[in-house]
Amino acid sequence: MKALILFSLIFLLPPAAVGAERDYQELWCTQNHGQMEYVLPDATRVDCLTKTHAVEMDFGKKWAEAIGQSLYYASCTGKRAGVVLIMNKEKDIRFLRRLNEAITYAKLPIDVWVMDDSKP
Repeated sequence: MKALILFSLIFLLPPAAVGAERDYQELWCTQNHGQMEYVLPDATRVDCLTKTHAVEMDFGKKWAEAIGQSLYYASCTGKRAGVVLIMNKEKDIRFLRRLNEAITYAKLPIDVWVMDDSKP
């Protein structure tokens, strides 16, 4: 019985970061007068759609995924691509550097914002 409870706790509960990402999403999207979880025709969801941007929000280590998702969302909505990078550790600055370096190198039309763990 204890093994079943432990299994449930480990595998059935969502990771803590998932809930936390939504907190950042709510805060940023509200402050920027956007619509959360805007559904595209293919059933994918833009984290926040504002008047000007289709924004993907991700934690630092997912910086590369955020590039692709934001560009795809922008292509579907006609808005400019945006990434909000959530940095909850001081060493996460390396992810911001990688993101900005890739955007600059490829001349990608992506705007970047940063949120740290003190904001939500």
